Amino acid sequence: MSKLESVNEFVIRFANVNGTGSASANLMFAKSIFRMGIPVAPRNEFPSNIQGMPTWYEVRVSEKGYLGRRGGGADIVVAMNSQSIARDMQSLLPGGYFLYDSTKPLPPELIRSDVNLIGIPISEICLREYTDPRQRQLFKNVIYVGALSALLDIDFGVLKRMIKDQFKGKEKLIVPNIYALELGHQYASTHFSCPLPIRVQSSDKTAGKLMIDGNSATGLGAVYGGASVCGWYPITPSTSVVENFMKYAERLRIDPASGKKNFASVQAEDELAAIGVAIGGAWNGARSFTATSGPGISLMTEFLGLAYFAELPIVLINVQRAGPSTGMPTRTQQPDLLACAYASHGDTKQVMLFPADPKECFDLTAASFDLAERIQTPIILMSDLELGMNDHLSEPMEWDDLRSYDRGKVLDAEQLDQMEKFGRYLDRDGDGICYRTYPGTHPEKGAFFTRGTSRDHYAIYTELGDIYVDNVDRLNRKFETAATLLPKAVIEQCKPKKASKLGLLYFGTTTSAAQEARDQLAEQGIDVDLCRVRAFPFGQEVRDFIDSHDSVYVAEQNRDGQMRTLLINELDAPGQKLVSVLHYDGLPITARCISERIEQDQGDSAKPNLKVAN
Repeated sequence: MSKLESVNEFVIRFANVNGTGSASANLMFAKSIFRMGIPVAPRNEFPSNIQGMPTWYEVRVSEKGYLGRRGGGADIVVAMNSQSIARDMQSLLPGGYFLYDSTKPLPPELIRSDVNLIGIPISEICLREYTDPRQRQLFKNVIYVGALSALLDIDFGVLKRMIKDQFKGKEKLIVPNIYALELGHQYASTHFSCPLPIRVQSSDKTAGKLMIDGNSATGLGAVYGGASVCGWYPITPSTSVVENFMKYAERLRIDPASGKKNFASVQAEDELAAIGVAIGGAWNGARSFTATSGPGISLMTEFLGLAYFAELPIVLINVQRAGPSTGMPTRTQQPDLLACAYASHGDTKQVMLFPADPKECFDLTAASFDLAERIQTPIILMSDLELGMNDHLSEPMEWDDLRSYDRGKVLDAEQLDQMEKFGRYLDRDGDGICYRTYPGTHPEKGAFFTRGTSRDHYAIYTELGDIYVDNVDRLNRKFETAATLLPKAVIEQCKPKKASKLGLLYFGTTTSAAQEARDQLAEQGIDVDLCRVRAFPFGQEVRDFIDSHDSVYVAEQNRDGQMRTLLINELDAPGQKLVSVLHYDGLPITARCISERIEQDQGDSAKPNLKVAN
């Protein structure tokens, strides 16, 4: 029988029962490889119920740094769930390794002749070693991690140090956890030839990096960005953004003299009320935000229109998930682009930012508050479940303590005194952005209320058509100004100073797959330039990228090609030049999904179709 062989390049898939304590053990496995200096990308595939359903945890190990989902089957499967064992057996590549609890024999009809079985009587070991039923369940997970340390040649000292770090202050738990690791390690070492042909070897590819999930980085970014008011309503997968904001604020936002909090977090009765809290805080001069996902965006749309038209600086964190309606709450997609770009009725355009990794979650969240106040409009950070709820290899978060916040065009009392008349919606600079004041700045001059109705330059209600047109045209001018202030797209040419005929445009969590696809295509002799969009409205560099290529493939994770639609609608880009590569099954897009589509087109003499789904 063949056996897969590789060092530091493989995918392992854990199959568990939700709510059995497997998450911490699986994360310990992933982080132990990270601490050995090997790049690793763990992904949790979990159900939307609380307990009892199958859950999977997939870890891609890649010293080459390819950390997008590989797809196509796993090299190793750890099958700890009888409900899903048939599916788990089929998910294994030929020549792969199937580790299972052999306390009960595998049903003969499930056994494949082209895979290598590794049976360990884990339940029997736990029954012998532990009397407490809860311990028997929890230590099953630690035992298979111990077995993997022998099978894959993981540094056992790293695992022991991780146990000590995890249970610091709870020393009574350290010894039994290390003992469980030893039980698994000893059994595997005694009964199998260790290590397997698939194994790990210490490297230095993670030096200076950390592992963190996007929601933690986003919450920290909000603290450093100066947020002091948060209105929120819990929804998967965005809840932990606010939980992390509060956790960090409890440490960093406490007045040292009085001990009082310098922030407010309000859990509202629904999403509409949550964004209302943020709008109220912003009007009063506080840096304010809310966090939600697709269903919450639908409910917040009315107030997004108010903030756009009244020109109030709020930040909205959208951790996208699969829709529509309730959809698949614990699956990832990029399905909210159009809903957010044109959120609210009427001629409305919203600003969006697209982070690709945890560091960008931190950086762009912090920058969002500056941009919101500079442009006086909502800023929507477009994260997703893949980025927000999974741990990723990341550069460290950095902050310049000398950095000052950009509060935008805000007039103080002295400046107001020098003016004959204050016009809240008067464009003095020609960039579409007007001057504002904070409530209470001046006893007579300044804005003390904000309205969502049609108004003139001085915030006085009017239904005169020419004044309305002047106002909404100014808002469009402000949107054009915003395009010059936002983060630029990242352009990578395969050959310096010479553009390829083919371009690949993408954003957010499609990044890892797109970069790996570029390398796969290069091996086939196909050169592709890359354009990673980081913001909407688009900068001139995005238009130039499209203009300079014969065909531009637009890779995105939704059914309808929403980014392609935005490019055509906003840049008048020729539709026949933009070729959609779509992926929307709820799992992250793979490099092969992208490269196979482009290979197919380049191998066909026929004109490429405008749409393909995988």
